[in-house]
Amino acid sequence: MRLGMLPARIAWRYLKAPKSHGAVSAIAIVSVAGVAVATAAIICVLSVFNGFHALLTEKLDILAPDITVGPVHGKTFANADSLVSVVKGVEGVELAMPCVSDNALAIFDSREMPITLKGVVPTLYPGLTKIDSIVAGGTRIATLPPDRVVISVGVAHQLGVYESDEPMMIFAPKREGRVNMANPMASFLTDSVVIADVFQASQSDYDEKTVVCDISTVRDLFQYTSEATSLEIKTVAGADVGKVAREIAERLGESAEVKDRLQQQDINFRMVSIEKWVTFLLLTFILIIASFNIISTICMLIIEKQQSMATLTAIGMDRKRIGWTFWWESVFVSATGGLAGIALGLILSLSQQHFGLIKFSGDPGSLVIPAYPVRVEAWDILVALLPILVIGLVTASIASTFAKSRISL
Repeated sequence: MRLGMLPARIAWRYLKAPKSHGAVSAIAIVSVAGVAVATAAIICVLSVFNGFHALLTEKLDILAPDITVGPVHGKTFANADSLVSVVKGVEGVELAMPCVSDNALAIFDSREMPITLKGVVPTLYPGLTKIDSIVAGGTRIATLPPDRVVISVGVAHQLGVYESDEPMMIFAPKREGRVNMANPMASFLTDSVVIADVFQASQSDYDEKTVVCDISTVRDLFQYTSEATSLEIKTVAGADVGKVAREIAERLGESAEVKDRLQQQDINFRMVSIEKWVTFLLLTFILIIASFNIISTICMLIIEKQQSMATLTAIGMDRKRIGWTFWWESVFVSATGGLAGIALGLILSLSQQHFGLIKFSGDPGSLVIPAYPVRVEAWDILVALLPILVIGLVTASIASTFAKSRISL
């Protein structure tokens, strides 16, 4: 066993021993530093993307229900109340609510803008989401009368109103009949509502143009009776959301499209994931370039140890073991750089995660979060180790081959 580890022990002594040429030591330090910096960058970047993923998931918890059900064909479900009854019968479902959401035009004090009018059941909506926690004035959605609405911060900003007793006019096109070109306004239905409060979810999908009100108001405006554009569902705490979603899909059949919370924002999560792994590949390419320094370092060391290799041959060490000596030498250099980089990356990432050292520029009061979000995950450490392992083995094989070619018989 001791004889089998002899090449590794010799390689370790070579690594620690002073070099006859200062350039060899300098290049060795640069090689280790290059691998360490590239590895640390991989850890930091993966952790930052994990932080953005976690932030997006956290924001979804505010207004996105656990599960949504939408029609596969058409815009609405014909009899939403009966579908709600079916959904409530699924094990793991705590609450289910019909929802009507459509585009309309809002006008207030000579200002106008297109809005997304979302009709909900006021008594159920706070249980499905955390809407009450983001309403600025403390208005309780459960007590919201049919003639009052809660608007997003984007609507409030564009209309120039945050709370007022003055009515806001809402216009929606008639679903049936022909457009009267002589009197276009006759093709619209109009309703007036009062702004009760403003909410901010810190997510553009909801904050830009959403207006929340009683579902009866929206149904009247869009000429619906029992229809709904979607069903929103909350699962029992601890339930397997994926399993509940599959059960709902089986109950409702092919006419319904069932999505869990992550699937509702599939595009956003996919973009974060793609950016994360594209950045990882770019940094891995940089790590590969840094590994060329390792090869040059080991080759210079092999040339420097030419006389020592002759001595080892003279005392009976064969070509294969001499090759293994410099194989281990390359592995030690790669491992030192890789482990140092992982340690550095973890220190930087954990410091940012717990202390928020790097802040976003701008007014702190207007920022969603004050510092770059970071989340360290053990899986990413294993992912960072993979290219280091592959690069280390490749460079070690090259070093071993070169060493054997320099042995004088």
